Amino acid sequence: MALAKILWVDDEIESLQSHKIFLENKGYEIQTLNNGFEAIDYVKENAVDVVLLDETMPGITGLETLAKIKEVNQRIPVVLITKNETENLMDDAIGSQITDYLIKPVNPNQVLLSLKKIIDNKRLVAEKTTSAYQQQFRNLFMALNSNPDYNEWMDIYKKLVYWELEMEKSDSPEMQEVLQSQKQEANTEFFKFVSRNYAGWVHPKSQDAPVMSHNLFRFKVLPHVDKEIPTFFIVLDNLRFDQWKAIEPIFAESFRILEEETFYSILPTATQYCRNAIFAGLLPVDIEKQFPVQWKNDDEEGGKNLYEEEFFRGQLRRLKRDDIKFSYTKIINHSDGQQLVNNMHNLLQNDLNIIIYNFVDMLSHARTEMEVLKELASDEISYRSITKSWFEHSPLHQALKRIADKKINVIIATDHGSVKVKTPCKVIGDKQTTTNLRYKHGRNLNYEPKEVLAFRDPREAGLPVPNVNSSYIFAKEDGFLCYPNNYNYYVNYYRNTFQHGGVSLEEMIVPVVKMVSKV
Repeated sequence: MALAKILWVDDEIESLQSHKIFLENKGYEIQTLNNGFEAIDYVKENAVDVVLLDETMPGITGLETLAKIKEVNQRIPVVLITKNETENLMDDAIGSQITDYLIKPVNPNQVLLSLKKIIDNKRLVAEKTTSAYQQQFRNLFMALNSNPDYNEWMDIYKKLVYWELEMEKSDSPEMQEVLQSQKQEANTEFFKFVSRNYAGWVHPKSQDAPVMSHNLFRFKVLPHVDKEIPTFFIVLDNLRFDQWKAIEPIFAESFRILEEETFYSILPTATQYCRNAIFAGLLPVDIEKQFPVQWKNDDEEGGKNLYEEEFFRGQLRRLKRDDIKFSYTKIINHSDGQQLVNNMHNLLQNDLNIIIYNFVDMLSHARTEMEVLKELASDEISYRSITKSWFEHSPLHQALKRIADKKINVIIATDHGSVKVKTPCKVIGDKQTTTNLRYKHGRNLNYEPKEVLAFRDPREAGLPVPNVNSSYIFAKEDGFLCYPNNYNYYVNYYRNTFQHGGVSLEEMIVPVVKMVSKV
């Protein structure tokens, strides 16, 4: 069986017989034609893996033939062979989606190399990826077992995400399984690390702690706010680091990425805690003290993220930066997004523009509610793919493109990530116990201590005390917390959904990215 079927179109095809024989000896099936009209008819009737196409032919040119072939089948790779190296021709050819081009006179090995690049590329990349990961596996294993600090944990997680994205190119289920197993082991160790260190990080006198939600603005945004250049601080709700990597190439088309970093989301890794902490510049226990009316605990009526702008004004006052002229925009539906697109130029008058975009959070919650999304986002790969597709077609992308030709700073961050849950853990609590699947707080909670990180005194974790004797518990790794009543129903309903609120690399180590326009 031939490696691939090649259609070679050239008005001097007789002079290329030796090339044809060379490629046939290498295992390719070669069909030759001497004009573009026949080539177009041929691809309508026959399956072809690659077309080798001469540019200068009488009757219909190579570029005209290329356009017609693409109309018949957009996906056929076409290699343009030309005597003409002019820039205009190359621009036209590349704009017409050629896969490769060769300059005449062509050498048989050149043609072979081009075919290998096109046909074997996927297989060669997959083999190379698998082999490279095998070499890196030991390094990652050693890093995991060398008592990493919070900076090293960020590095380990970035490497795991890198290999997860690389493994998409591989067709080796065995190696993907090995990587998932290593990621699971990393989450087991990370949970122990957070359990040992978290209370110290949020202690007011702690000198050695990572950048976290409550000091993100002070350390990662404020230093870039410049009176001369508008800064856009965009918080994409519930964006994991791997999802950022999926949309990064779209940002890179319009912006130059200067710093791609991560920070630690506070616990619970849930919007009302993390996002309020980002904008208040305070831990939840201190927000409640300073804003007792505005702060709402889980069991209280009313919206939990209604006062971010007010909290932010308080943060600017404490930082003695009341002089910053800022706007605050929250997008919770498509029509808000369209309004943002129309208003972007007006925002250029401010020093700082805060844009909170809720879509990814809506997607992750909808993932558990809608069967269609259960199909669409059944695993990490499809979750990243949906995020990319959404962003590409989102009002946010349109809005940023509108001002990409202006001199601006853009900082992308998030409040927390999410993790795919698989392991149910039984919890018993009273009627006041919260319903979140990755964390709970309440009185008289009954749970298996090994399965959670527990704070009997919430203040140790920088959290308010909703009721006397309230404690907080956080699920670890891929666990989710279920009550005994209707246990099987909830287990089956929520297993393999993306949730947040607990302790995992995916929820806690999240992106903060600084970029500037290319102008």
